[in-house]
Amino acid sequence: QVQLVESGGGLVQPGGSLRLSCAPYGDIFSINTVGWYRQAPGKERELVASITSSGSTNCADSVKGRFTISRDNVKNTVHLQMNSLKPEDTAVYYCNALSTPRIGVSYTYWGQGTQVTVSS
Repeated sequence: QVQLVESGGGLVQPGGSLRLSCAPYGDIFSINTVGWYRQAPGKERELVASITSSGSTNCADSVKGRFTISRDNVKNTVHLQMNSLKPEDTAVYYCNALSTPRIGVSYTYWGQGTQVTVSS
């Protein structure tokens, strides 16, 4: 079992920055990939960025050059640094973890979500 605790959402003006954090608890050594997804009202949930246990990262085209995902191995926390925010980045952001505790077995876990609102 893995629990994900998110923090860092809020209200920011266009062009501003926010940093989201995701701290996993529980069977953390089984985690293969941690990602951030977002869901805006009336839209489907979409992948924003992800990072694997080996440090490989992936970002959606819509946020490339503005968002950066990183891992703090000391605090075992994944951060999503969001710069040059736009109103269209407004959404509930969810942390996601893919756990592979043993060969052939995988589980997906979700955080509770944190609201990001970009508005003047």
